[in-house]
Amino acid sequence: MAKSSVKLVAAIRETADRLALGDNYQWGHMGNCNCGHLAQTITHYDKGQIHGAAMWRHGDWTEQLRDYCPQSGLPMDEIIDQMLAWGLSPTDLAYLERLSDPAVLDALPPNRRCLKHNLRDDVVLYLQAWAALLELELVTHLSLTPIKNKSIDLQQV
Repeated sequence: MAKSSVKLVAAIRETADRLALGDNYQWGHMGNCNCGHLAQTITHYDKGQIHGAAMWRHGDWTEQLRDYCPQSGLPMDEIIDQMLAWGLSPTDLAYLERLSDPAVLDALPPNRRCLKHNLRDDVVLYLQAWAALLELELVTHLSLTPIKNKSIDLQQV
C-alpha cells in the first residue's frame, strides 16, 4: 500500500469530498476518472491537461502505468512521477482505477465490497476507506517520546 503521509491522506480525502459534492466524473476520460481525479488534486492540473497528457500514448491508466518510464519525458509520465513522489506506487494507482486493492476492500463492510469501478459513489467510498487505512497506519506508527527529567513550568506555557 502507499507510503502513508498526512499530505497523501489529505489529498485522497479532498478528492473524495470533491466527487461526493458532485464534481464532474466520467470514468472513460483520463482526467475525470478515478486516477484522473486524484491526479487533479496532487498536480493541480485540470482534467483537460491530464487527458491531453495521456493522449501522447495509447491506453487507459492501467496501460499508461504499465508503459510508465520516468526518463521518457512524456507528459503523462511526468504526472505519474508527481503522484509517485507523494508516496503512491503504480500498483496503488492501478488498484484505484479498478477499485480493487484487497486491503481497502477488506476494510469495507461485507455488504459493500462489490464495487463498480465506474460508479461515483463507489469511488467515493473506496477513497474514504483508503484514506482511513492510511490514516490508521500513520497513527499506529506515531511514537511519542515521554519527556524525562524535565520540569515544565505551566505558567510559561
